[in-house]
Amino acid sequence: MSIKSHLSEVEQKLTISISGRFDFSAHQEFRNAYESLPVAPSQFVVDLDGANYLDSSALGMLLLLRDHAGGNSADIEIVNCSPDVKKILTISNFEQLFTIR
Repeated sequence: MSIKSHLSEVEQKLTISISGRFDFSAHQEFRNAYESLPVAPSQFVVDLDGANYLDSSALGMLLLLRDHAGGNSADIEIVNCSPDVKKILTISNFEQLFTIR
């Protein structure tokens, strides 16, 4: 499991890239990716291109990110999902809370 983040200061967009298993073992690293920034981004992108597994704790972490980013007014995209990961997000009705591409 690996989590990398990149803040585009011009666009005020934070991209969090996740590879491997996205589960409870990623909790602290995932939170650090968005909580320890000097500037609050206006847009978030969670790139799951390298994620091959996602469990209920990962869904909870995405909800915590949403709360941190402003709840209903949050601008968060989840991108590059594998078919299996996208199915989990769809079954969980996350397309109503996030933009999934």
